[in-house]
Amino acid sequence: MNMKIKEIIVCEGKNDTNVLQSYLECDTIETHGTSLGEEVFRQIEQAQKTRGVIIFTDPDHPGEQIRTAINQRIPGCKNAFIDVHKAKTPKKVGVEHANKQDILEALNNLMTYDEGLKETLSYEDYIDLGFQGRCDSGQRREEIARRLYLGKPNAKTLFKRLNMLQLDKAQIEKMLEESENKHE
Repeated sequence: MNMKIKEIIVCEGKNDTNVLQSYLECDTIETHGTSLGEEVFRQIEQAQKTRGVIIFTDPDHPGEQIRTAINQRIPGCKNAFIDVHKAKTPKKVGVEHANKQDILEALNNLMTYDEGLKETLSYEDYIDLGFQGRCDSGQRREEIARRLYLGKPNAKTLFKRLNMLQLDKAQIEKMLEESENKHE
C-alpha cells in the first residue's frame, strides 16, 4: 500500500506526476515549465489554504526558478529537495528519474520558508565556515546540503536555507567535522 500525502505536491510535469503517483497516493499540480501563469498560481494558493502544498521541483536551474517564484508569492509552502545525482539519467535531470526510496527520503525532510525567522548564522560566520571564497567552498556547500537534504544550492541560496533551518555556526561546524571524520 502506498503512503498517502495530505498536501498537494507541486511538480513540473506529467512524467513527475506519473512517477509520484506510482509510489504515493497523492494529488499534484503541474507547473508545465517556468512560465507560471496566473491560473497555476491561483490553484497553488487555493491548495495551500485547504490542504497545504509541497513544492517538489527538479534539482536544476529551472526547478529552482519555479520553487523561488512560488515561495515568494505563496508563503508557508513546504519544500522537498532531491539531490541532482539521485534524479538524473545521462542526458536528463528530473524528479521523474528518481527512485522510490530517494523520493520518500526527500518527502521525509521537508523545509518551510519563513521570512519572519531571525538570522541564526551571520554572513561572516558563513564565510568563516568556508562556504564561500575558498578553493573547496563548492565541495563544502555540497556536503552540508547533501547532509541536510537541501538539494544543490548555490552559495547565496545555501546561506538562506541554513538560516531557514535556524542552524548556527557551532551546529554547522559539528556537522562538517562529522563529515570530515567519516571520510578519513
